[in-house]
Amino acid sequence: MAQATGVMVEDSRADVARRLVSIFGGSVGNLIEWYDFYVYSFFSLYFAKAFFPNQSPTVQLLNAALIFGLGFFVRPIGGWLLGIYADRSGRRSALTLSVILMCVGSLIIACCPTFAQASDWGFGLAAPGILVLARLLQGLSLGGEYGTSATYLSEVATARHRGFYSSFQYVTLIGGQLLATVTLLTMQQVISPAGLESWGWRVPFAIGALLSVYGFWLRRNLVETDEYKAANAKGENRRPFAELLKHKKEVLLVFGLTMGGTLAFYTYTTYMPKFLVNTVGLSRGTATWISSGTLLIDALLQPVYGAISDRIGRRPVLIMFGVLGTLCTVPILTAIQNTHSAVTAFLLIMAALLIVSGYTAINAVVKAELFPAGIRALGVGLPYALAVSIFGGSAEYVALFLKNQGIESAFYWYVSGCVLVSLLVYVFMRDTRNESQIS
Repeated sequence: MAQATGVMVEDSRADVARRLVSIFGGSVGNLIEWYDFYVYSFFSLYFAKAFFPNQSPTVQLLNAALIFGLGFFVRPIGGWLLGIYADRSGRRSALTLSVILMCVGSLIIACCPTFAQASDWGFGLAAPGILVLARLLQGLSLGGEYGTSATYLSEVATARHRGFYSSFQYVTLIGGQLLATVTLLTMQQVISPAGLESWGWRVPFAIGALLSVYGFWLRRNLVETDEYKAANAKGENRRPFAELLKHKKEVLLVFGLTMGGTLAFYTYTTYMPKFLVNTVGLSRGTATWISSGTLLIDALLQPVYGAISDRIGRRPVLIMFGVLGTLCTVPILTAIQNTHSAVTAFLLIMAALLIVSGYTAINAVVKAELFPAGIRALGVGLPYALAVSIFGGSAEYVALFLKNQGIESAFYWYVSGCVLVSLLVYVFMRDTRNESQIS
């Protein structure tokens, strides 16, 4: 009996170790990809003028934000193609392919000629055109990345701690933003503003391409999930898109529960450094420090919210975000706009992220728990990518457009309204913790 108990303990420890290694591998690769993606947004303050000269700073940022948004608009294609690939050929294969696409995109940006350089060759418009191409590749990569990584992390986790373990997707997503921010802070200390605008903005993209090579190696050694193996053995993944059409309600649920959360998240993270510089009037360095601090704390919050959802359910946590997000978005953004204190801005953004974490920490596991294994990566990735491309990817452009029109506060109400729509979804949806499709 003792010997049997010892074997069970040993197997349990081996199983836990295997899960932790898989979660680490999937998460670190995710961090690298999101670093590559977000470094564009953070460094656009420096390279926007290189691609869009002779325009006002706001219009330069507006054009750079438009290209940033284009990367989001192709994400549904990536979610569709890589989602089908992940369901048919395995999560590991799709995760490996997505990091390859990100590597190529980052390398293109690192080597991309500026408008002036391309003009010397007689093709000035080729510069922003190449930039668009690189962003499209990155968008395809992340379009497939989210659904596949959400599926992978949810499937390798135990049922009891699935919310906790899957929350590391957003830990690494935020970690990628944080790494991009730390890179910016470091370069601001060692390179002059003129140097950053001239050539320094290329360095983080080169670093991202090198990190993606490491991500490729890491993901090639991931173990495949038992859920995929079982679905593949039964032939449940042979026609994932046709099967997905039988789950229209779940597809609409993913879209609806995503729209408010993704818009709020991108507002307080990706767009916020520009908002602090362009609207509040803080220096670039101060805005970067504020972004770094809030992102670090926000990353630490994700497992806490994930663990809470394992105890009380996913739905109450989502409803908390929806109620507070609807009521507090306009007051928080208005207060940030009117402050001149870096400390006050930091505290207000942190308050907002405390609310938004109710969505970010558990949205991946909620979506994964809605679909059977044979269509899970596609079911999570495609409707999510559609919602993000429409609401998250356009956040910067909409905000800057409304600012340029002199009605910046309309953006605050827009965010609040989208969160309200998602709140209605949370109120009427089932709690996926109690009715999970993941065995």
